[in-house]
Amino acid sequence: MFEKYDITSIWLVGLAERGGNWYTPRMQTKPLFIVVSAPSGCGKSTLIDMLLQEYHDIVYSISCTTRAPRGEEEDGLDYHFKTKERFEELIRENAFIEYAKVHDNYYGTLKAPIEEVLAEGNSMILDIDVQGAAKVRDYVRALPNNDPLKIGYVDIFILPPDMEELRRRLVNRGTDAPDVIERRLANAEGEIARADEYMFKVTNDDLGHAYKRLCDLIDALSGRM
Repeated sequence: MFEKYDITSIWLVGLAERGGNWYTPRMQTKPLFIVVSAPSGCGKSTLIDMLLQEYHDIVYSISCTTRAPRGEEEDGLDYHFKTKERFEELIRENAFIEYAKVHDNYYGTLKAPIEEVLAEGNSMILDIDVQGAAKVRDYVRALPNNDPLKIGYVDIFILPPDMEELRRRLVNRGTDAPDVIERRLANAEGEIARADEYMFKVTNDDLGHAYKRLCDLIDALSGRM
């Protein structure tokens, strides 16, 4: 079993080590494999983008898919686009730490790129839903204790302050029809019910504060001093 931690204690330790300052980037000493999940509208993508801009030793995990590129999507930047035949070859080779078939297309996360990033002393961050995160968690649990993916593994769930605030954010976003918003809210309830499966939970009540909590958490776990 993975150990769960009290994020408040970690945040206070990190704050004390920095002399009470909110956040100063630190040298990373332990490569992390960071898995992040959240309901739609919780600011997960924004928080990850902020981390990638601030921490140049964190690499974003690019998923594989068999669907065709959309618009200006580029292979190796937005997705690793594979043929169905090649994707199924990779499945038989046990190359994925998780994969799923959605609407006749495969999606998955390759193990080799994560291993390469961690071997270079950098961290990898994976943005994935709760179902995919559960598959990753099971995969990592089955690894030997000395495997770098298991040593550096951490999963984080981003929470909204409450469901009414989540509704407000989805409405103000202005990208979804009312029925889509209701569907997203229903899905969010099911996802939030699984938040305790994660090692850490960060509530995005205020973007700046949530980001600082996330930074303190990563600093403490990676050994930045």
